Amino acid sequence: MIYIPETIKSAFSALALNKVRTFLTMLGVIIGVFSVVALVAVVQGFQNYITDQFSALGSNLILVTPKVGEGQDPSRSFMGNKLSLKNVDTINLYLGDKVSAVTPSIRIAKTAEYKTKTYASTVVGGNYQSYSVYGLETEYGSYYTKFDDSKKANVVFISADVKEELFGERNPVGEEIKIENVSFEILGVAKPKGGTFDDRIFMPDTTLKQAFNVDVLSSIAVKIKENQDIDELMHEIKLALLKDIKADDFSVVTQKDILSSIDQILGVLASALAAVAGISLLVGGIGIMNIMLVSVTERTQEIGLRKALGATSKNIGRQFLTEAIVISVGGGMVGLFLGYLSTLAVKSFLRATIPWWAIALAMSFSIIVGVVFGTYPALSASKKDPIEALRFE
Repeated sequence: MIYIPETIKSAFSALALNKVRTFLTMLGVIIGVFSVVALVAVVQGFQNYITDQFSALGSNLILVTPKVGEGQDPSRSFMGNKLSLKNVDTINLYLGDKVSAVTPSIRIAKTAEYKTKTYASTVVGGNYQSYSVYGLETEYGSYYTKFDDSKKANVVFISADVKEELFGERNPVGEEIKIENVSFEILGVAKPKGGTFDDRIFMPDTTLKQAFNVDVLSSIAVKIKENQDIDELMHEIKLALLKDIKADDFSVVTQKDILSSIDQILGVLASALAAVAGISLLVGGIGIMNIMLVSVTERTQEIGLRKALGATSKNIGRQFLTEAIVISVGGGMVGLFLGYLSTLAVKSFLRATIPWWAIALAMSFSIIVGVVFGTYPALSASKKDPIEALRFE
């Protein structure tokens, strides 16, 4: 053990003699570790973002969506979905005493205009109960009413980002915005809620259908009353809807189900991206082995001299293995630092985080790369004959 500090010191001294080559050798490991950490952090950010969105809606929400069959294109399923306002009435009729609110949901991407300003937003059509379903709160004005829904009034309730972008700090209630040259009066403004809720424009579903010629529902949202068994209620909703449409035409899911499916997809994506990034570590390891073999050849006389002065084969092997590990671990630490900086850079628009296991995985791979790809050059150096090494030119 007394040789370990001296070995590390010698490794740093040897690597410092050719700083550029050392850095270039590290580069493969730096890129590999940076890629793994950055990609995992971004995927984790997306998971956090999606979780935040569902958490904002609460845990007592059930969604009825068009059913997507196995291997079926979701867009084709959406275009052929059978959801209609009749299904909303059916849920209210059979389960009205167990649910607190039911709303159809129609979502389309549109650009809102006010004078010379524009804002690309998601327009959400729903009935007056959508205020409760989505857990909205009012900052200015009020939400649209059942009467507005029935008469297809051209009114909207805008979110915080829409208000800030189009009107700045002033109260926009009573003003009019245009969407595809159709004018809509602003009834109210929502308090900031976070995520995609802050860039939405809410209007009666009847108004949206009439103004933009949209007949298809994106989903039906059901908010259940307190102390209701959500699984039992899901089953009852299925039974009620079977009176209107076939079982193959719809799915009844909770936010937990959707979140679980999304997490699985993102988990697979993260693994695939990490595997691709891991190829950089493999290439970096090969680079370390290549340079260390070159270093062994260049330092043959040094090896002979050390052995002549009493260094054992183990001392020589340890020296070169330590240099390979220093290069690999040093590259891993630089890559980890760059990954941390990239995470800070994207935090302004995505809640990206680096999980502890990603740090442990990246550094473990760095050490393994150094040991695996440094072993052969170290063995090669340790087997040098001291007399032949001293004669080498």
